[in-house]
Amino acid sequence: MEFGTLTWVILGFHTLIALGLIIVVLLQADKGEGLSGAFGGGAAQTMFGAKGSLDFFGKLTTVFAVIFIITSFTLTYMATQNFRAGSSNIAPVPQSQSK
Repeated sequence: MEFGTLTWVILGFHTLIALGLIIVVLLQADKGEGLSGAFGGGAAQTMFGAKGSLDFFGKLTTVFAVIFIITSFTLTYMATQNFRAGSSNIAPVPQSQSK
């Protein structure tokens, strides 16, 4: 399958959003403090308030998740359009001549 420049740009953006989503989910201070406790998460709770940091990371997670889903659907649509146009990696099977 041959990718155009736009597909590579969306794929790179999709990868960055996926990494950002992983980081934001790991930094969320849930019941067990999450990874935010290892990186000084207690200070963030005093800066944003005890409940404010959860709301901020919750909203950020939602934004990243929505963007991730949109880019997933966009890449799927673009791949099906490329497949329908005939630019596939699958080589045609040669027809054998029967004698």
